[in-house]
Amino acid sequence: MIIIMLGAPGTGKGTVAGFLEQQLGFKQVSTGDIFRKNIQEGTELGKLANSYMVKGELVPDDVTIQIVVDRLEQPDVQKGIILDGFPRTVAQAEALNTILAKKGQKVDMVLNLTTPEEEIIERIVSRRVCENPECKTIYNTIMNPPKQEGICDKCGGKLIQRQDDNEETIKARIATYMEQTSPLVAYYQKQGVLRTEEVSQRIGRLGKDIADDIAGEIKNGNH
Repeated sequence: MIIIMLGAPGTGKGTVAGFLEQQLGFKQVSTGDIFRKNIQEGTELGKLANSYMVKGELVPDDVTIQIVVDRLEQPDVQKGIILDGFPRTVAQAEALNTILAKKGQKVDMVLNLTTPEEEIIERIVSRRVCENPECKTIYNTIMNPPKQEGICDKCGGKLIQRQDDNEETIKARIATYMEQTSPLVAYYQKQGVLRTEEVSQRIGRLGKDIADDIAGEIKNGNH
């Protein structure tokens, strides 16, 4: 089963995908994590990706698509995969559909998350991530703080703030998303696989609530 996460930065795509991974056993694959790993290791791909990411711009299609295609071939995603951060453009979505069709596969669900912009900015500025690559648990110093400041509850790793988690870059990323990525909502709506959910403290519905509902439906064979 193939699930795609859509939504502006800070809507909680990674959090929802993480809960779905725990409940369903589908592998969460984030292109952002792949890029960050390469950046930390100083690879050529990492240097190239970072030159775009620090400005709040998107990494070019040809680089991103090759990473995802290689990842789809690996054995740990054959039961199911949750793509977080890809596709970002209609061109990427069309390329993905073509690749999947050759393998006799298709996108089963596109989960589109929405959150008011002021909540997004507050959420991202307050976000901390476990630097342990095997853990990567996400915390929020306001909504979901760790028991001990700066320390991961799960593995004891150090919590860090990502370089691009600042207000100026966030606003640039939201603008980029609206311009280039939001047409995907219409694209997948036409294909009949889109599901839109609002994640917001204002309505008291957070990522875990959405993940619980979807996991229950999938387990009951409703997708």
